[in-house]
Amino acid sequence: MTHYHLAQINIARMLAPIENPVMADFVANLSNINALAVQSPGFVWRLQSDSGDATSIKVYDDEMIIVNLTVWESPDALRAYVYKSDHYGFLRDRKRWFEKFDGPYYAMWWVPAGYIPGTDEGKDRLSYLREHGDTEYAFSFKHVFPAPA
Repeated sequence: MTHYHLAQINIARMLAPIENPVMADFVANLSNINALAVQSPGFVWRLQSDSGDATSIKVYDDEMIIVNLTVWESPDALRAYVYKSDHYGFLRDRKRWFEKFDGPYYAMWWVPAGYIPGTDEGKDRLSYLREHGDTEYAFSFKHVFPAPA
């Protein structure tokens, strides 16, 4: 029997380049928020460059879009981190640093335990969710699909 984990991608379009003073509070807190994720129950993996975060990893033609890609043991573990930890304050205040997207800016999907998703896969899942809505292929917290049997 294969055990599954939950992969998630989220993107944000910055209001200004990462080194701009507009982004200073976001940048100043990024390492703490990433450390909080790593220490959270159910955390498995996160995308990062040699700098320790993923802000320099460009996966879209638009240089202002940053990406976050993580793997969690379950939707409940991810939900607890996103909405019930100190991370929530940064999510709530995202308009200080990021433009509002029309449509979904995050997607989730199941991966076999031990599998590390790539950014192209994440982009594909998010694009699919934006086009088709919640499906087993890509979904949101509005309709979490169960892991494959």
